[in-house]
Amino acid sequence: MAPTTTKQWIVTGVEKGFDGLEFVDAEIPKVGDSDVLVKLHAASLNYRDLIIPKGMYPFPASFPVVPSSDGAGEVVEVGSKVSQWKKGDKVVTLFNQGHQYGPIQPSMMGTGLGGAMDGALRQYGVFSENGLVRAPANLSYVEASTLPCAALTSWNALYGLKPLKPGETVLVQGTGGVSIFALQFAKAAGARVIATTSSKEKEEILKKLGADHVINYKEDPNWGETAKKLTNGAGVEHIVEVGGANTLQQSLNAIKPEGVINIIGFLGGGNAETSILQCLMHICTARGILVGSKALMEDMVAAIEANDIHPVVDKEVFSLENTKEAYEYMVRELPFEDA
Repeated sequence: MAPTTTKQWIVTGVEKGFDGLEFVDAEIPKVGDSDVLVKLHAASLNYRDLIIPKGMYPFPASFPVVPSSDGAGEVVEVGSKVSQWKKGDKVVTLFNQGHQYGPIQPSMMGTGLGGAMDGALRQYGVFSENGLVRAPANLSYVEASTLPCAALTSWNALYGLKPLKPGETVLVQGTGGVSIFALQFAKAAGARVIATTSSKEKEEILKKLGADHVINYKEDPNWGETAKKLTNGAGVEHIVEVGGANTLQQSLNAIKPEGVINIIGFLGGGNAETSILQCLMHICTARGILVGSKALMEDMVAAIEANDIHPVVDKEVFSLENTKEAYEYMVRELPFEDA
């Protein structure tokens, strides 16, 4: 018999920051004809989860809301009209529940889990059958839970607009989740990868993951020109831009004509002095990304299985009851993002 109640975390609002996180008991909604009840075995946190309780998230959010877009679990009940899933299936959540395929539309931007809709930090959740994706067979629940936000964002960066080709060059910034996934996906595709970091320790991490070149941006503030030189002056085809104001100019210096700068984050600030007109001067595309579609995620899952890619998971894994400690730990460890 399916459970009727669940323990879950909620973000009550933006006035109290992390003190607005509460662990509560809640009734599980009735499973509709096209819905699926999932027992969630793991969830992961992203930078987004840290800024939503602080009122810094620039996209739709409503409160109270169950946080975290990223969950992995097992189907325990399906509605009468569900055709995609059966009891026992291993699934992961789709970040924007309404983004099934093609370009994102305005109406889809209000369907983000953990912001506009209840997310994964709970024992059980009811989701539309279209809001789930098959989990890769080669991954554990903990590994699979990292895919909906960071992994899909990086896959969209490399394949959503101008698909990456073997032999092309990808530039990634730092050692955060999106950058690490982009490095792994690019190497699996036969691309070269240039990575930036600020420490010798992280340089070794990036090299072990396959980076062909690593630039210390603290030692080389003009790393964009250096990256371009590493391509014999041609420039980089794809840049995964997570730094924002602090890095955008260097990304423009590194880009190849007709290349794509995928703007994903603003760890270095959101008020850039660099003008969008520089895209004309560099003959390139600058593209904002809000994660990706279900169709893209299904392609990504296939690639993860075919290449036996495993996410890089932090050594610390927390119980659901200790979620607030996980938030605090992530804040302390955020420099690992190193954008």
